[in-house]
Amino acid sequence: MEPKIVFLDRYSLGGADLTAIEALGDYTGYETTRRDQVIDRCREAEIVITNKVPFDRETMQALPQLRMICVAGTGMNHIDLEAATEQGITVKNAVGYSTHAVTETTIGAALALMRQIGYYDRYVKTEYAGAERQFHFGRPTAQLHGKTWGIIGLGNIGHAVAQVAEAFGCRVVFTSVSGVTREEPYPALPLDELLGTSDVVSIHAPLTPRTRGLIGARELALMKPSAILINVARGGIVDEAALAAALDTGTLGGAALDVFEHEPMEVGNPLLAVREPDRLLLSPHNAWSPVEAIDVLIDCIVRNIREYTKTR
Repeated sequence: MEPKIVFLDRYSLGGADLTAIEALGDYTGYETTRRDQVIDRCREAEIVITNKVPFDRETMQALPQLRMICVAGTGMNHIDLEAATEQGITVKNAVGYSTHAVTETTIGAALALMRQIGYYDRYVKTEYAGAERQFHFGRPTAQLHGKTWGIIGLGNIGHAVAQVAEAFGCRVVFTSVSGVTREEPYPALPLDELLGTSDVVSIHAPLTPRTRGLIGARELALMKPSAILINVARGGIVDEAALAAALDTGTLGGAALDVFEHEPMEVGNPLLAVREPDRLLLSPHNAWSPVEAIDVLIDCIVRNIREYTKTR
């Protein structure tokens, strides 16, 4: 008998063609699902696909038919993995589908901030026509070549960012947040030293008890006043109020965030009131989402489900 499959938040794949997933079993898809709807919608499901809908111990205990949770993404901090193991529920995520996409977003953010692309685009569209001078220096700019790029979390994405940063002429250093020591082609530095010596710091680490609140007011104060901080990993790693204060006081040159403590952002988030908006780039957790990456993600989901069904 074909498995009953429920996709709880299919909107998160941006309207992509899900035919390949639908063909794997008795499929039901929902655009979005609230927490209080999960148990009712998954009561008969053997396989559940979720991007961000959480599964805690209580939810899994209420779903005796559930045998697999297929995460439509990489991060699994919204799944109680210990409870899943205890109840014999297989949990599979998608690995590597967004490496190139997030790397490009990271590099693009650094270039945009260092070259003040937003400011100069706005200037040309509003003031340049008919100006008296050919050149305009309203904001100082900098180049990546010759800078030190510090990476927090040297996994797949961290390695890819390091390679591109090197191609731009950067010196790459890193700090490990896993506690695991291994041979790498880049110097490993303690976090404080990395923050104090890097011109660009990008975060590519999972959200764990070790990384939650990793970058707060103390850590931001260690960074160069000209430095840029980029977080494309997980909200909760960076203290957003402290970051807004650092930008407003000029103790940090700029920042780019694709992830936030609460998603969507809460009304009144201090990042939305930064006095110089050109120092800050924000995007709605979509660094991973070019159409090419979503196609690879769908292939990962299909492969994970097929591998599971071979052993059921």
